[in-house]
Amino acid sequence: MDEQFYVYIMASGRNGTIYIGSTNDLARRALEHRNGVVEGFTRKYDCRILVWYEPHGDLESARVREFRMKEWKRGWKVREIEGLNPDWDDLYDGIAQP
Repeated sequence: MDEQFYVYIMASGRNGTIYIGSTNDLARRALEHRNGVVEGFTRKYDCRILVWYEPHGDLESARVREFRMKEWKRGWKVREIEGLNPDWDDLYDGIAQP
């Protein structure tokens, strides 16, 4: 079975502070951010809403995409989010397994 990797964006709210990361377990990682158990940027700036994600077939492509997106201007990041999620809804419930 092939492992799936994700690039994701957490936000503090619509047009708020955003954080870009990558993981091989999106539901677990988003839950960690939501519950504030991840020490650092997302907890400090209250980035608890999963607003965007993109699947990748391997770790290398996910990490390359993550690092490139982190270099983007804020407006580009906002357009990327709103292309998938125009209302900045929390996407966690759609990926969480019961």
